[in-house]
Formats: sequence, C-alpha cells, structure tokens
Amino acid sequence: MSYIPITESDREAMLAAVGASSVEELFADIPAAIRERAQMSLPEPLREPALVRHMQQLSARNRSLDELVCFLGAGIYDHFIPSIVLDVLSRPEFKTGYTPYQAERSQGMLQTIYEYQTMICELTAMDAANASMYDGATALAEAVLMAARATRRSRALVANTLHPLARSVVETYCAKAGVSVEEIGYDHATGLTLLHGDDSATALIGDDVACIAAQQPNFFGLLEPMADLAELTHSHGALLIASVDPISLGILKPPGEYGADIAVGEGQALGLPPGFGGPLLGIFACRESLLRRMPGRVVGRTLDADGKPAYCLTLQTREQHIRRERATSNICTNEALCALAAGAYLAALGKEGIREVATLCAQKAHYAFDAICALDGFEPIFSAPFFKEFAVRSPVDAAELQRRLLEHDILGGLPLGRYYPELGDNAMLLCITEQRTREEIEALVDTLGNR
Repeated sequence: MSYIPITESDREAMLAAVGASSVEELFADIPAAIRERAQMSLPEPLREPALVRHMQQLSARNRSLDELVCFLGAGIYDHFIPSIVLDVLSRPEFKTGYTPYQAERSQGMLQTIYEYQTMICELTAMDAANASMYDGATALAEAVLMAARATRRSRALVANTLHPLARSVVETYCAKAGVSVEEIGYDHATGLTLLHGDDSATALIGDDVACIAAQQPNFFGLLEPMADLAELTHSHGALLIASVDPISLGILKPPGEYGADIAVGEGQALGLPPGFGGPLLGIFACRESLLRRMPGRVVGRTLDADGKPAYCLTLQTREQHIRRERATSNICTNEALCALAAGAYLAALGKEGIREVATLCAQKAHYAFDAICALDGFEPIFSAPFFKEFAVRSPVDAAELQRRLLEHDILGGLPLGRYYPELGDNAMLLCITEQRTREEIEALVDTLGNR
C-alpha cells in the first residue's frame, strides 16, 4: 500500500475522536520518565533527494560477500545457490502470496509446501515434516516443549556443544513453560558431548527427563556419537532431538537412522543467502507417533470431488485454528517463501548433487585444516572428526586476527572465546564450504602465515 503521511488536520480529527486535546494528553497515563527515555534523538528531517543520498552513503559503508572471501560459518553458511532458485522465487504467484493456506485459491503454493515436506522427510529419514518454522533456533525450542508435552516430564538436557544462541532461545521458551533446562558438558580434548563422568548425559539423565537435545555436527563442527545418545535417551523413556546441518545429510547418517525422535535444523543453507542473520528457515520433522503433537502446519495430499489430486492443510494446531489452551504453539510462523527456496534447491541438486556438495565441503575443510595446522603457532583444539567446520588455536588474539584478515578482504572465522571462555581468546572456528576454491584457501593460509 502507499505511504500517506499524517497531516495536522488528520491528527486533530483523531484526537477529537478519542477525547484528547493533545498528543501529550493522549499519552499522559505513561509515566513521564518512560516517555522521556522513549524520545528518539533524530536530526532534522530531509527532503527525499537528500534522504536518498544519505541512505546510499550509509549502505556504501557495508561490505558484501561479493567483495570478501568468506570463512565464517557458525550457523549461517555461504553455499552456492543455483540460478533456478531465484527464478522460482521471483514468480509473482509465489512472491506476492501472504496466506497460502486457502485450499481453493492456493493449490500451487500448497503443493510446493507438500513437496518441501516430502524432501525434508527423505533428507532426515523421518516420518513427517511440517510446513517449516521461523528459524532453526525456534524450531529447536519448539521441539523441547513438544517433547515435554509428549512425555509429561519437566526436565530437558541440552548439550553444551549446541549452538550457544540456540541454547539461549531454548531457555527463553522454557522459562515460563515449567520446563527446566540443564546443560550436558563436553570433553575438552575431543570436543564431544560427555557420555560419562561429571556433567555427562549419563550423570544428569533420569526418569523425569523429557529429552536430550544435541547438534550434529555440533557447534565446533565435530561429529557427535548420536547413536549412543539415542540409546541412553530411550533407556530412560525420553526423546532424542537432533539439530542437524541439512547439507551434512548428503554424506552423514540421517537422524531417523540413528534413533532420533525429532529432527530440527536451520535451513538457510538450502538456497538462502547469508543476509545479516535472516530471513531463515526452521526445519522440523518427527516420527509418526508424535505427528499430532507437532507445532505449526502440515500440508497433505487428497482427492477432490472429481477424483483429482488436491492439497489442503491436514494439521493446523495453532491458536488461530483451535482453542489456545490446546494449541501446540502460539509462535510458529512458517517461512513459506524460504521453504519454497529450499524445495527448489533440493530439487535442483537431487540426491547426487547434495552428496557432492557435502563431499566437497568435507574435503576442502580437511585440506584447509591440515594446511593451517602446519603453520607455526597454529594447532587444533579438538581431536574428534569434523565435517566442514573446525576450531584452531592461533598464536594471537582471534578477534585481532579476524580484523587483520578483513584488511586482506578475507572474512575470517568466529572467535570462540565469546561463547566458550574456557577456550581462551585465541580460539577461532573456521568454515569451508564448496564455494571456496583452492586458491582462496591457500590465500587464507598465506595470510595467516604472514600475520
């Protein structure tokens, strides 16, 4: 819609309608101290040509990935996006749709969601997937709450090797839901979740635990013993939640095959560019026995009155559709356009393509790891096998090293000390995707060597 600025006469008419003589009187019930803090210190207004120039000057201060070589991961990844993905997303019938759930009007959109769900089930080896969620972190939090509802238990164990920001979202969701969240420690030598000893999964689990949530590969990029975690979890009647990197499933065993009950993940890597942290895509899949407890929506395929295939919302357990007290989630936005991108990406690559992307990531990451660890002063932090991310200790502060790399148009890894103080200020998490060439990796190694 067009933006029409409010006029003084409009303001006076609205104030008269509500019985207030001024804007100050309208907001008089709000304490003065709060109103003063809410005042924005803005410069004088600009005419449109000047404002456009000002915004262009601000945007010019940004640096895009087109100008940098990216070795930063930690949850958001720089993977190649086939041109067909944007072509599909740009079709007006997809791009302009707001609520694609009216079966009589949105058969095409519903079909794409159904196909997305089908491909997520194939990728994760799970029985059912929903129509997507807001992002990977909220999908994980919803999975923990779903496990608590399904088991009628009030404790959740979350691996410390899960993404730290995702863990904080879980804690926020559970804080007022009557679910306590406890963290399982990790082995500082291997970087893997502890199965035995103090702060281990075995030490913390009990018959009041609803679930164990772990990430595969974990935040450090390492491969967790998920089958062992599944066996331990199920021995106490709890559910295993696996947070996965969907690209890794091209070569790694899917969650459905090692005993996960719920699979979640961040789907940004499937056809969505890194974009200042969004938009993102929450993957959510589960076993058939948990289907009716799954948050969000599920699109199904049926037959219409003429016997032709038709698509509809099969399950919609949101507060907009059923009584609030029976809703499985009240915050479960589905990212329909992002799910469409993921569906187009997976369809374009196919099984062989996703396997090739995953293989290239692993091979290039290990090549870079060996070259970096051969440099004087650099060493690996953990000993466990990894997929496309790895942690190294450098001879200088990681944040300073990141700044120096940026001077050479290289976006370096994530300084880990911010989230894991015990690793120190010189710990860095680097990521290598299939995008990186041998020349770019060698330029990174040379720059690190000449720091």
